[in-house]
Amino acid sequence: MIVLSEDSQRTSGKDAQSMNITAGKAVAESVRTTLGPKGMDKMLVDSSGGVVVTNDGVTILKEMDIDHPAANMIVEVSETQEDEVGDGTTSAVVIAGELLDQAEELLDSDVHATTVAQGYRQAAEKAKEILNEQAIDVSEDDRETLVKIAATAMTGKGAESAKDQLAELVVDAVLAVADEDDIDTENVSVEKVVGGAIDNSELVEGVIVDKERVNDNMPYAVEDANVALFDGALEVKETEIDAEVNVTDPDQLQQFLDQEEKQLREMVDKLVDVGTDVVFVGDGIDDMAQHYLAKEGILAVRRAKSGDLKRLARATGGHVVSNVDDIEEDDLGFAGSVAQKDIGGDERIFVEDVEEAKSVTLILRGGTEHVVDEVERAVEDSLGVVRTTLQDGKVLPGGGAPETELALQLRDFADSVGGREQLAIEAFADALEVIPRTLAENAGLDSIDSLVDLRSRHDGGEFGAGLDAYTGDVIDMNDEGVVEPLRVKTQAIESATEAAVMILRIDDVIAAGDLRASTDDGGDDEMPPGGGMGGMGGMGGMGGAM
Repeated sequence: MIVLSEDSQRTSGKDAQSMNITAGKAVAESVRTTLGPKGMDKMLVDSSGGVVVTNDGVTILKEMDIDHPAANMIVEVSETQEDEVGDGTTSAVVIAGELLDQAEELLDSDVHATTVAQGYRQAAEKAKEILNEQAIDVSEDDRETLVKIAATAMTGKGAESAKDQLAELVVDAVLAVADEDDIDTENVSVEKVVGGAIDNSELVEGVIVDKERVNDNMPYAVEDANVALFDGALEVKETEIDAEVNVTDPDQLQQFLDQEEKQLREMVDKLVDVGTDVVFVGDGIDDMAQHYLAKEGILAVRRAKSGDLKRLARATGGHVVSNVDDIEEDDLGFAGSVAQKDIGGDERIFVEDVEEAKSVTLILRGGTEHVVDEVERAVEDSLGVVRTTLQDGKVLPGGGAPETELALQLRDFADSVGGREQLAIEAFADALEVIPRTLAENAGLDSIDSLVDLRSRHDGGEFGAGLDAYTGDVIDMNDEGVVEPLRVKTQAIESATEAAVMILRIDDVIAAGDLRASTDDGGDDEMPPGGGMGGMGGMGGMGGAM
């Protein structure tokens, strides 16, 4: 009996598992050479000739043209890591790929996929438990450690040449925007400027708005400014419904125009009455209103983004108001300086010298656009790890030290677990050693010698012993200042395990010719052809960039 349509393709059993594992491993292999301080970069070219040069794992995988559904599950691992922590995306993907590789050997030895999955889950739980026990506490006052964490996240990336200075700027930025209950790095705005060197980058304690004043007669700069913020428009109010006005003689037209002008004048007078020196408007500003504002010496900016208005409110202490009539003196923010300045050939508005700046701006410089883009990616990762450290207050040594320790302890743990799950736990331990092994390979070192040295030091109780990619020596990473947030490791292990387990449990892949869901005009009972597996086309392998 034929159940599937003739356009459908079906792969079952070991063939399906093998195909999915191969796809997952291919994704991991594509970013593996970027790992570590001596990792290499990738150049990604799109169909229109756009170029991205980076060694940031999540950026590479987002830019690649990947069709295979199992491969996309591995890509999601990097995206989750980026969203949760901001760094460790390559590590997470490499671990996921190695877990699949180790599982393949067990499947070939007739260990059932669900047994492997169960063992992997047990190992992941034990691994997180071990890492929590070994983590080092860090307080928000420990600036030295925070700077080291920020610098570690930039190592091996385009910003490495100025990582010490950039790390200081990143820590200053995160500490500035930190609230008592949370830290939102969205309040750290990043402005890229092509020109100058990376170490010319600076932190502005305030907000830079990528706009100019709306009228040339307005002042370029205002000191000790009271700042008004509107998310509406300074324009003539329109009726809620469509309306026509019939004018029968010129006097009526003049009255109509006078009334519009009066409305605009009243808006400006309201701003003057409450003491406004600078106004940022979310929508437009009428030409007549611009004229009146300029006459009053008020600097005005129109079409400010909603994100900029929120940052300005945090920086100046003002409130965003929707209606001019509702503004009160208490709604105004304050800035010691609001000025239009030239930066990289563009005119922008600088709002600086604010009390306890809760919104700041990082100006990143570089010789070319590609350089500045890569510096931005490194700084974004760095902001993420500093935020995570302040939230969790726990760090681990880098250089492959945690993975080596986990492999050691998980092998001991496997002996205490009965049944075939212990084989999976041992495989999990072997998979984690892919990180120190890859660090050694990418640094041009002998991976076997490096791994033997690491195991020996960890056997002797040195948890912080990691690989120095520059000298090839095994040293204490805590002394060297190579540290990462605890969550970078726990999230990578968690995401990689979940993705690997999901892929291993698939034993049947069905790809139909047309997988558009047919639920638009039907009920919940309707299914698309092929059993509702929409979006699983393109089973023929990896996309063009693979």
